[in-house]
Amino acid sequence: MSDLLTREEYAVIASDLDFPRAPFIDGKYAAGGGNQLATVNPATGEVICQIAACSSDDVDLAVSKARQVFQQGQWSTMSPADRKEVLVRLCKLISRNRRELAVMESLDSGKPIRDCELIDIPETIHTIKWHAEAIDKIYDQTAPVGDEAVAMIVREPIGVVAAVLPWNFPLLMLAWKIAPALAAGNSVIVKPAEQTSLTALRVAELAAEAGIPRGVLQVLPGTGEVVGEALGKHPDIDMVSFTGSTETGRRFLRYSADSNLKKVVLECGGKNPAVVLEDAEDLDLVAEHIVNGAFWNMGENCSASSRLIVHSSIKEILLKHIVARIRDWKTGDPLDPANHLGALIDKEHCENVASFLRSGTSALVGGGADGCYVQPTVFDNVKPDDPLAVEEIFGPVLSVITVSSTEQAIEIANSSEYGLTASVYSANGKRALRTARALRCGTVTINCYGEGDITTPFGGYKQSGFGGRDNGIHAHDQYTELKTIWIDLSDSADGDTVA
Repeated sequence: MSDLLTREEYAVIASDLDFPRAPFIDGKYAAGGGNQLATVNPATGEVICQIAACSSDDVDLAVSKARQVFQQGQWSTMSPADRKEVLVRLCKLISRNRRELAVMESLDSGKPIRDCELIDIPETIHTIKWHAEAIDKIYDQTAPVGDEAVAMIVREPIGVVAAVLPWNFPLLMLAWKIAPALAAGNSVIVKPAEQTSLTALRVAELAAEAGIPRGVLQVLPGTGEVVGEALGKHPDIDMVSFTGSTETGRRFLRYSADSNLKKVVLECGGKNPAVVLEDAEDLDLVAEHIVNGAFWNMGENCSASSRLIVHSSIKEILLKHIVARIRDWKTGDPLDPANHLGALIDKEHCENVASFLRSGTSALVGGGADGCYVQPTVFDNVKPDDPLAVEEIFGPVLSVITVSSTEQAIEIANSSEYGLTASVYSANGKRALRTARALRCGTVTINCYGEGDITTPFGGYKQSGFGGRDNGIHAHDQYTELKTIWIDLSDSADGDTVA
């Protein structure tokens, strides 16, 4: 808490913010040809500002500028060391403006200011810096083809990339997309979620200040029906990287099929299990991890531990620890650093989450909703096929499923159409690892909740992901094309010899 300000100090910063109100195209804020888009503070329901939404013409303009600068090579052919220096300068500017960005993020999304300050801003900076530092340390390859030829396998930037962002982690997901894409030398067009456009626009402005050339990073606020679809179908975009719902992800695959077969990378939904076996130790610590996994960011998290699959022999004692831990998670004003939980993104989403609270199942704890605030809620004795255990609620709701064996726990965990993350709790290392290997998902943590870190790829199996991974070198690679260059060293047909 030492790095956090008081509620009153954050309020002063909020009152002095100058909100961006227009698309960022070709190195500057532009008028925008669409309607006005209201940016609403979820915690109060008040309109923060009106942003000029983009039209399909704005998309065409941004794509043409992105393509032009890519072909001219100011960024795409810049030496990796020089690109690194520019991105490091961007990190310094984000750090210098971190309070402004943290408060803007909290006002725009309802996220607790403590998370914005202590998690989102530091991780955003770390992500951009990590990919920047990797640029001049990634080597290309040669193939073992013998003495008669040289075969080089080289990476080249893929071209113009559209990054379509979710509203739950606006800044961090921005960094997950733009850091490897820019590091590889691409031009990037960002479509932020229509609910949360402010920090992406501000970062684009800082990027220009850092020295990223005009047209290399552009931000187009607007609706999915206009901007998202136009980007997905545009014949001069080479790749779309999307994070959001599985339903919307499917649309981008269709857009690609109906246009130029652009590459598509999807990170979609999850219904993630926390599997607690009967030999799990330190159940209070287990409860701490499960509560964090289920309720962090109000459960508006694709990797949230929304299913607790627990052995019957330890369930009751574990639930007592969970209920005790939930008492520490205060819900309220996002600008108050004492609160761990803020407001859900908007009234429509809050009503959807509240509909699960009215499912007819009695809540062990919580179950209330007020405006855009939802109490952390635990439902016990949930059946594996109940909507509470099947559907991605995307709110602070934990469903408890009781099992009598490890095999049953694995079967239920794998029964979901999703396969993003999971966690396993067991005192037996071999058993925990075998269980982790049996779970059909992209990331499994053992005796903790988490997503790995910037060095580890993040993405899912089944309907949780498609085409690639965020984070790690794997993310950098997916923003490049592989090219083989073959040099024949054999004697030529006209009789020349090798020197």
